[in-house]
Amino acid sequence: MLNRHRDRKVIISGGGTGGHVFPAIAIADGLKDKASDTDILFIGAENRLEMEKVPEAGYRIIGLPVEGFKRKLTLRNIIVVFKLFRSLMISRRIIKEFRPDVVVGVGGFASGPVLRSAVVKGIPTLIQEQNSFAGLTNKLLAKKARKICVAFEGMEKYFPCNKIVLTGNPVRKAIENLNKTNSKKEAYTYFGLEEGMKTILVLGGSLGARTINLGVIRNLSRIKGNGFQVLWQCGEYYHDEAMRAISESGSDNIIVKDFISRMDLAYAVADVIICRAGAITISELFHAGKPAILVPSPNVAEDHQTKNALSLVDKLAAIHLPDREAEQKMIPMALELLDDKERMKMISENISKLAVKNSAGKIAEEVLGMMKDEC
Repeated sequence: MLNRHRDRKVIISGGGTGGHVFPAIAIADGLKDKASDTDILFIGAENRLEMEKVPEAGYRIIGLPVEGFKRKLTLRNIIVVFKLFRSLMISRRIIKEFRPDVVVGVGGFASGPVLRSAVVKGIPTLIQEQNSFAGLTNKLLAKKARKICVAFEGMEKYFPCNKIVLTGNPVRKAIENLNKTNSKKEAYTYFGLEEGMKTILVLGGSLGARTINLGVIRNLSRIKGNGFQVLWQCGEYYHDEAMRAISESGSDNIIVKDFISRMDLAYAVADVIICRAGAITISELFHAGKPAILVPSPNVAEDHQTKNALSLVDKLAAIHLPDREAEQKMIPMALELLDDKERMKMISENISKLAVKNSAGKIAEEVLGMMKDEC
């Protein structure tokens, strides 16, 4: 039973990548917006991104020693099992001491042991599934979860339909509230781009996506002086190589950034976008409403990025390009799309229809509703 004489208490668990961490923070912000007395505790994995970003957002976090299993047979997995057992013990202690009313799992290494421990204690759990394809851990956790908040339609093939709530994925407020008309002029100035010129936005990732970056480098002769410009986020690791290649090619219509903090302006200025197919990136594309060529990373669990991309292709809302073909075909495909106004318009309209507004608020409402159900 929820004690009405104490603050609401929620644990949010998971992380590992920005695709898990930033939605988790957005959910916490949504809870605070709707119920400012909510006491929120994060549980993440030691030495992962959440241990830095969650405190920066103003929330407490406890790290678990948990890590992922190695795909190939190795003795390291014995240590992983030991760390998982320790993480379960620590999770149970935290839950006993903190006494949460609801536990939310956003995916990542920490979600498994924390949600499992909550279920054993009889505490209601909610899963936020970002992808169009559910991984094994979430499918197992879903059996005991009270609610499952999803970003894509058709998830009843993975989860019980009576538990599913279509909420979308929480994205940054500046992107959700993007005013493409007013922001575009600001974006030309912000990035030093030529106003009015067609622009291809290439997102090689904050760490760098090798195939996408090579797709630009290998096609610099096609890009140079060809009546369009490129805004290229190449990642810190590839920045020196990218700058050297551009200097040698003599191209003056490419702006290179190792990292783009104002992604709202980057989306606003883009006519065509080339990027990976992570769940949060795709959710941002819904709000940007721009035609995109999706190059799924082949180095993710259960190839879920390809499944994300194909779910859009089925709705004529994006173009899929396999990673193995991107180096040669990426830029030519983008140029072909730039010349096809009707196809660009169709894709933009179709992808915009998939946007779900106020996702964080919708998920927060589900969490608070679960507390009322316990009264």
